[in-house]
Amino acid sequence: MVSPSDQHSTFDLAAGTRGFPLRSALVLEVECLLKEPIMAILQSQGVHHITLNGADRQTSVEFWEGVLGMPLVFEQPNLDAPEINHLYFDPGDGRLITVFTSEDRTVDDTHNPNNAGNLHHIAFAVSRASYTQAAKRLRASGIENSGEVDRGFMYSIYFRDPLGQLLELACYKFDPPVGWSHSDVLHEAHVIRIEAGAPSISDAHIADAIEVLTRKRASSVTRSELKAT
Repeated sequence: MVSPSDQHSTFDLAAGTRGFPLRSALVLEVECLLKEPIMAILQSQGVHHITLNGADRQTSVEFWEGVLGMPLVFEQPNLDAPEINHLYFDPGDGRLITVFTSEDRTVDDTHNPNNAGNLHHIAFAVSRASYTQAAKRLRASGIENSGEVDRGFMYSIYFRDPLGQLLELACYKFDPPVGWSHSDVLHEAHVIRIEAGAPSISDAHIADAIEVLTRKRASSVTRSELKAT
């Protein structure tokens, strides 16, 4: 008589598929799968900082702090190239916009290239009240801008820094329901607009998304009664 252990040790994958051999085949298949390299995700948890190449120190301070109100939190030498200065600005949420500067660099406002691999623009969040003042205050600082632009789910205004980098000030048209984020609302609005066959997210999709998410979180006696009937 052949014992189960003998069957397991002598089993040929190409030979049999009944009884213990079938179990052995499954075990071997799982073992092979476990030996294959697994793609592990490195989960990000937000933007830590963005670093730009600046010109001289004063140009960066006058723009980032003087125009956009980002306090200069600290500065120190670039740890990889000590001859370069490194400025750290707070954009308003406790994260950092940092700028490398050197006094031998000159200001060149040529627009940054719009090619594959190049940064297109950075968007900074502002309140609706600040947004309504943005075009006027940028012009008062001698900075040309796009004026107000309606993006469906947010309002935007575009302009360039002294070195030609495209920037944006943006404010959402909505506040997410309690317990949800802006991205949660936008994802739900995306699903709704796809089902509707719409080319982009509109006010109506945002309104419907907020209703859907609110219903998912909040309990309602009347809705419970309707379901019961």
